[in-house]
Amino acid sequence: MNPKDSDTLSDVAGDPAPTPHATAEQVEAALKDTKLAQILYHDWEAESYDDKWSISYDKRCVDYARNLFDATVPPEELRELPYDRALELGCGSGFFLLNLIQAGVARRGSVTDLSPGMVKVATRNGQNLGLDIDGRVADAEGVPYEDDTFDLVVGHAVLHHIPDVEKSLREVVRVLKPGGRFVFAGEPTSVGNTYARSLSTLTWRVATNATKIPGLEGWRRPQAELDESSRAAALEAVVDLHTFDPDDLERMARSAGAVDVSTSTTEFTAAMLGWPLRTFEAAVPPGKLGWGYAKFAFTSWIGLSWIDDNVWRRVVPKGWYYNVMITGVKPS
Repeated sequence: MNPKDSDTLSDVAGDPAPTPHATAEQVEAALKDTKLAQILYHDWEAESYDDKWSISYDKRCVDYARNLFDATVPPEELRELPYDRALELGCGSGFFLLNLIQAGVARRGSVTDLSPGMVKVATRNGQNLGLDIDGRVADAEGVPYEDDTFDLVVGHAVLHHIPDVEKSLREVVRVLKPGGRFVFAGEPTSVGNTYARSLSTLTWRVATNATKIPGLEGWRRPQAELDESSRAAALEAVVDLHTFDPDDLERMARSAGAVDVSTSTTEFTAAMLGWPLRTFEAAVPPGKLGWGYAKFAFTSWIGLSWIDDNVWRRVVPKGWYYNVMITGVKPS
């Protein structure tokens, strides 16, 4: 896609329709086509994505998004907020940008994603919050906006889905105004991904097998839902293309033309707890666990995150943390 051909991409009303339930044949085709896999998997997840990842647009996630932003951006720049116009790349349900706008980071925003289903959900979430948001279905390797359009570009858990990360970062730098900043968070480190995926896989196997035991059948999702989750998991293995070493990610950003590039990392023991908990939640019927479990999961994650930031950070290498965040600036 030529990034200048913005008139070839319509607004949400004219975008392709989502595919909320991929067939076995579509999954088979997607296993050989990375971008088709991205579309099918994220369309599949779109309507349930916020529930799956405990995403909200209230104080809890507003504070979380703002804390990620503040941990990444130099303190002196935080005093000059808000940015006027922001773009979220690979928006998903809009979690990062919508909560950042509510936190006072930007006044208005645009959301893009390769998945029509995600763009639909993100723009709907923005409208429900009364925010100034527009959306487009778009490839992150060919962002459909003119040069020097945005003051800020953000993304959360998106870079690891993009085949050519450096090409996408070049597009990010292109659409930023001179002096504009990008912030990407929620990207898996190479070490962190190893232990997170291993714990998640083990939890899924234990939970789905334990619920076959007589007396525990009420904790088991219907087999059709488990089969659908397994097909989604097969696509997930295709759409997760990269893990990152923080230093390598910085080098890619500089090669893409950014300056003042830096990375930071979050979640070490918090990820070791969070991934099994989220996997367990996905393996049992919705609503089965209740408020007490939700409170336990959230407060435990908060506590371990504090320990990670204030204790383990002194002795654990940066690259061992699960999430890496990166920021940079377009040269003035």
